Amino acid sequence: MVSEWDWQNGQGLLAFDDPGEWDAAFERGEPHLGTAVIGLAFHCSLEEVSPRIVKAMRLPDRLQRTNAFIATGHAARLNGGLTPELFAALRAEGLSGVAEHPIRDTLAFVPFRDLPPWFKRQWVYVTVRDKLEYWWHRIQDAIGDAWRALRRRRG
Repeated sequence: MVSEWDWQNGQGLLAFDDPGEWDAAFERGEPHLGTAVIGLAFHCSLEEVSPRIVKAMRLPDRLQRTNAFIATGHAARLNGGLTPELFAALRAEGLSGVAEHPIRDTLAFVPFRDLPPWFKRQWVYVTVRDKLEYWWHRIQDAIGDAWRALRRRRG
C-alpha cells in the first residue's frame, strides 16, 4: 500500500486523520510522526489519539517528541480533558522544559474538579506564582515611573 501522506517532508500532516495509517507509519519508522499526531489530535477522538500521543512522546527525534507534547495541549483544549495515560506522561515530564506549555494548557482547559491531585497542586502553584509575578512587575513599573518622574522634575 502506498501512503498518500508526505512522510519525508511532513507536508500536510496537520490534516492527518487516520489512526490506523499512523500505526502503520510508526511500524515503518517514518519521520514526522509527531507532526501527524498533532493532526490526529485535531481530527480524532481523545480515546483514539491518546495511545498514539504517548508513543510519539517516546520517539528518538527531539522535535517529534516536542510535537507529541504539543498534541497533548491541543487535546486538552479541544476535549476539556485528558486520559489517565496523558496525565501520567505530562506528570512524568514535569512542569519544566517541553511539557510546560501542555501542562499549562491542561490547567487552563480541563475543569479543576477533573484534574488528578498532582495537577490540582500544580494549578495552585502556577496560579499563585503567576499572580506574584504580576504584582512584582507592577511594582517594578511603578518604581520605574516614579524614578522617571523624579528625574524629569530635577532636569
